[in-house]
Amino acid sequence: MLRVGILTVSDRATAGVYEDRGGPAVRAFCEERLADHDGGWEPHARVVPDEPPQIRDAVLGLLKDGCRLIIATGGTGPTARDVTPEAVLPLLDKELPGFAEKMRADAWDEVPTAILARQACGVRGNALILTLPGSPKAIPQCLGAVWGAVPHCLKLIADNPGAE
Repeated sequence: MLRVGILTVSDRATAGVYEDRGGPAVRAFCEERLADHDGGWEPHARVVPDEPPQIRDAVLGLLKDGCRLIIATGGTGPTARDVTPEAVLPLLDKELPGFAEKMRADAWDEVPTAILARQACGVRGNALILTLPGSPKAIPQCLGAVWGAVPHCLKLIADNPGAE
């Protein structure tokens, strides 16, 4: 069973001012791509504000829950409140910048502002962590750009000891 952490980072969604659309977009993408996953998959969703300690605690909690793939959405832009990369990068054992580079490159032709996204992607223990923009439209585009490498990466890191 592949446990997938779906983390929405949004002050407004946490406060109930804004409906979380990022998390459901991640879940919909995973439902489509993991429908035939050997052993099935199980989503673990959380919503937190744009606060580094709460983002870090959520990621660590998802790791403790056994999530081997964590996809965070939101908080990757250039504003003062966009702090997801700063929260996630210190948690990574190894950064995998190619994921973020490919996401931005594939989005560029359709969305020139995609270059403003500051995704943090990498490995902690036996888990792959990807951060995405918060736009529901950007989520399938970004994940679609890199999904071909996700299963292989998960296989490569499967035997890494879990970090907490």
